Amino acid sequence: MQKSRSDHKGRPYGAVRRLAGLGLLCMQHATPAIVDYEALEFHHGISQVPNYELKYPHDFAHFDYINPDAPKGGVLTLSYTYSMVSATPTSKPPGFLQSYDRLVVRAGDELAGFYGSLAEGVALSADRRTIAFRLRPQARWHDGTPITATDVKFSLDTFRGDYMASGWAGVLEWITGVEAPDPLTVVVHGDSDVAKQVYILGFIPIVPAQYWADRDVTKPTREPPLQSGPYRLTEFSRGGHFVYSREPDYWGRDLPVNRGRFNFETIRYERHLDAIVAREALRAGLIDLWHENDSRHWLSSYDVPARERGWLRKGTLASGSVRGPRFRLALNTRRQPFDDPLVREALAHAFDFEWQNRALHGGERRRAHSYFANSMFASSGVPDSAERALLEPFRARLPEAVFNQAFSFLGSDGIGFDRHGLSRARQLLAEAGYHVQDNVMVDASGEPLAIEFLCASQANLRIMLPYVHALNALGIQANIDMIDTVGRTNRRREGDFDALLLRGFIEVPPSWQLRPYFHSASDTYWNTSGIDHPAVDALVETALDATDLRVFVSALRALDRVLLWNYYQLPLDALDDTRIVYWDKFGRPEQPDKMYIAPFPDGWWFDEAKASRISAP
Repeated sequence: MQKSRSDHKGRPYGAVRRLAGLGLLCMQHATPAIVDYEALEFHHGISQVPNYELKYPHDFAHFDYINPDAPKGGVLTLSYTYSMVSATPTSKPPGFLQSYDRLVVRAGDELAGFYGSLAEGVALSADRRTIAFRLRPQARWHDGTPITATDVKFSLDTFRGDYMASGWAGVLEWITGVEAPDPLTVVVHGDSDVAKQVYILGFIPIVPAQYWADRDVTKPTREPPLQSGPYRLTEFSRGGHFVYSREPDYWGRDLPVNRGRFNFETIRYERHLDAIVAREALRAGLIDLWHENDSRHWLSSYDVPARERGWLRKGTLASGSVRGPRFRLALNTRRQPFDDPLVREALAHAFDFEWQNRALHGGERRRAHSYFANSMFASSGVPDSAERALLEPFRARLPEAVFNQAFSFLGSDGIGFDRHGLSRARQLLAEAGYHVQDNVMVDASGEPLAIEFLCASQANLRIMLPYVHALNALGIQANIDMIDTVGRTNRRREGDFDALLLRGFIEVPPSWQLRPYFHSASDTYWNTSGIDHPAVDALVETALDATDLRVFVSALRALDRVLLWNYYQLPLDALDDTRIVYWDKFGRPEQPDKMYIAPFPDGWWFDEAKASRISAP
């Protein structure tokens, strides 16, 4: 069914302007607060979580989960399956973060500890609206020139530009200003607790201002740009491979956060057309490791002679820092009839997760009944007193079930046709004013209920096709529009769709994603469902402003309830640790039982003894 773009809400989503002389876009922001820089107290690390005691002291030698004596050398070959024709950092080529320094590094074995990398010190203002970084004076670009606060300011201002729908602008809108008061100090002002945004600040690569002054960082290039990290991009072919070589004179090689890391002499990324080809490349020994997200292949595709000999192994990488659902099915509430909560709930009941799990995933998946599934921030049971206090001001705008029922998606026996779920869906549609006429679900005026799923991935068809069949059984005119990735991105940015499947992960602890994903002020690309609810806005702000861990947790659990009971999106299977299949020719450091981020590839190393026993597949 043709949809009119006039269905979209008309509010602006962030004006942009061109910066003269740089060819960059920069968001307009309020004047930053005045801060007494002399009064700031710098520390070796910082946490996103209020009142959190860092694990590592200021004089720590290395991370406990890293082998500081790991040997250097060898080649690691990995795969990527998307098109990439540029070496610019804004294009995010595979492996690019290994060639740029970042301000802080997250520890893999604690909930929310970040430690200085490019920055030797981090300070927060008393109101927590300003964060300052003191840079290490020895920091250098690969050409030997110093890395300065000007470079950091340039990088943040550049990536705040809204020239790419899937770029960093949407997750940096909280920044109200960036200053460089001296060559080694950079100050970032925000509109809420900036400590909670330290993850995204630590993720942004720092790029050289002088190098990009007469170049356009937004345009594709085949020339490897100036870098500073432990690896240097030394070779790449258009749509083919990217090769990173270890920088022997890397300025930060002996920092505590780096000791024992970045051990491979070369890391090579080979492009394959899709996962099917990549798996064949792995079995043929052309790549060394593959992240296996498809349960069918995890269960049955690696029973090969190399695995029987112990050469090819299956394992996991700890990924506790990323939780929530693997996918969320987003409904566009800017359009009718998806602005009706009854219709959205009906669509939720028609999705038979248990059948898909049995038939398509070998029973390996678990349903995510929370946006923050498998984390301490997931709601459960009925709200406690702290959550109720946060929810009570919005009682009139919330379903009563938010206050007195535990949320859970309906389950089925997974054997066949889910009559119970479809029956409940039909009842809800009747309450919303729909009835079946000549086997078609129509409203009171005879207009059919139709939904089109926008899809750019053949793999996602496995999820969508059974759901479409179930909706068709209800009389709903459901179909799938296969489109290329660029077209999907553009239509998502413009809000020109009914529904689409999103990657559903949430960083733990939840922080930088909260506003872009859920706040009404966020743009159409990030707030895909067009969520516009005063309780959601208020709970996002409460979480971001919380200076007490209990308030932070309560606000997120309350937010979870509001999102779930309004059925804006349907969380599907819950994320767990990452499954990998790899050739057993590497050393891996011993890991504690509780790990949030596995040190791969930076903590692994090439083991010549293991590699020598493997013959050609």
